Amino acid sequence: MTKLLFDPEIIPVESLAGEAAVSPERLTALWLRTRFANHPPWVAEQTDEHLSREKVGSLTPASVLLPIVEREQGLTLLFTQRSEHLTDHGGQVSFPGGRREESDRSAIETALRETEEEVGLDRRHVEVIGTLPDYLTSTGYRVTPVVSLVRPPFDTCADPMEVAEIFEVPLAFLMDGAHHQRRAAEFPHGVHRTFYAMPYDRFFIWGATAGMLRNLFHFLRA
Repeated sequence: MTKLLFDPEIIPVESLAGEAAVSPERLTALWLRTRFANHPPWVAEQTDEHLSREKVGSLTPASVLLPIVEREQGLTLLFTQRSEHLTDHGGQVSFPGGRREESDRSAIETALRETEEEVGLDRRHVEVIGTLPDYLTSTGYRVTPVVSLVRPPFDTCADPMEVAEIFEVPLAFLMDGAHHQRRAAEFPHGVHRTFYAMPYDRFFIWGATAGMLRNLFHFLRA
C-alpha cells in the first residue's frame, strides 16, 4: 500500500476477530515442520484489499519471508519497519521481501535474496518450511509468503535505504485472535475498506502484513 494521507493508528477499533489462540503445543519448530509437510484442508481468508485486486490480470510477482526465530523463550517473528522515504509502504511494518527479478528461479529465491539484501540475514541460517497462498495487494503485487525457521545465533544488518528498524514479536501474541483488530477507513479515490491491525508495543502491524498473518493463523488452527 502506498503512503496514506491519514494515520491508521488513530482509526477506531470496530471489533476484534476474537478466535481462540493457537495452542502452545503447535507453536514449536517441530510441529510447524510437520504441519507444512502434511496439512489438513483449510480456507484462506480474503481481505478487502485482496478482493479489490482479485480480477486484475496484471499483477507484479513478489515474495516476502516470514522468518520464525527459534528463541529459547519461544518462537518469534522477525519484521522490518520500512524507511519513511519509500514510495510503497513507506514507514510501515512489513516482512523482508520485494518484487521478483528475472534472475530469481522461484518465489522462494526472491524471498531469500530480498531478505539478504534488506536485513543481512544469510540464507544458510534460513530453513524454508513452506508457503502460504499468494496475497494480492491494492498496489498491484501478487505476494508469495514464504515461511521459514531461523535458528540463532545469526547476524542482521539493515539496509538504511529500505529498512529503518528490525524487530521481533512473539509468535504466540500474533497467533491469538484476541489481538486481531478490525478497523475501517476511507482510502484514496473514495475506497472504503476494512483492514486488520495487530498493534504490539510501539509497532503497528496492519494491512497486507496483518492479512498474511491472518492466513498463517488459520493455517495453524486448521
